[in-house]
Amino acid sequence: MDASSLTVAAVLKPQGIRGEIKVKALTDSADDLKNLKKIFIDGEQYSVLSVRAAGEFAYLTLRGIADRNAAELLRGKEMQALRSDLPQLPDGRYYIADLTGCTVVNERGDRLGEVIYVTPAKTDVYTLLSNGKEINFAAADGVITEVDVAAKKITVNGKRFREVSL
Repeated sequence: MDASSLTVAAVLKPQGIRGEIKVKALTDSADDLKNLKKIFIDGEQYSVLSVRAAGEFAYLTLRGIADRNAAELLRGKEMQALRSDLPQLPDGRYYIADLTGCTVVNERGDRLGEVIYVTPAKTDVYTLLSNGKEINFAAADGVITEVDVAAKKITVNGKRFREVSL
């Protein structure tokens, strides 16, 4: 897939004998998956026949996945959706794929590293690569002061950054 798609879930296991799959949503809510009409797994497109959301998990029925054996072949794979099929995010919210690769700088413009991963949590944890080593910081209140996805730049408050760096 390309930049017009995002990974939205990970297939955990078959659910039952009729080909339904249980997935862990990688979005803010499994409800975000409810309006998807098509998804992609390993580049193959599947029509979504039904979605049931339960907490951070969802149960999907896909056209062409008719039984448990077919569903088992999807175990452990990532599920992508077209960005245009996903809900519009409110201001101040970003897809992880848009944050990965951003340069992180302090308010003076000093480069602190590049985002290589974001661990979703109540307070997201960003992992930066800086001079060959990884630095983690929690995106607690007052740490991130500006996100410019188009410029691939995240500005942080230097003092707060040092307080929450792991």
